[in-house]
Amino acid sequence: MKRIVYILLLVAATTLSSFTIFNINENGGKDEPRIVQFYPNPATSYIIFDLSAVSDKNYTLQIYNFIGKKISETKITTSRTSISLENFYRGLYVYQLRNKAGQIIESGKFQVSR
Repeated sequence: MKRIVYILLLVAATTLSSFTIFNINENGGKDEPRIVQFYPNPATSYIIFDLSAVSDKNYTLQIYNFIGKKISETKITTSRTSISLENFYRGLYVYQLRNKAGQIIESGKFQVSR
């Protein structure tokens, strides 16, 4: 898992100052933008995953509960996928977007509240 270091740069102008936050990975380069957006979070009855930069449909979305048991596996067929949470208990879940070789492209977590 990547270590992310948040670097806060203060850019001072003569009359205006602003803050910029960059995500820096452990190799010193900036992280690539996330391709999975999901909502609502916390979710109650469903969660929607929007995949922005997925052109080929050879991806799988896997969902694990907090102790590591696979709860759901869905083949990605469109850029927007809705997952029913009917059989999910309240708690934290981890999603993994995997390519056809099984490599994790992106992962994250979401919460189910009832």
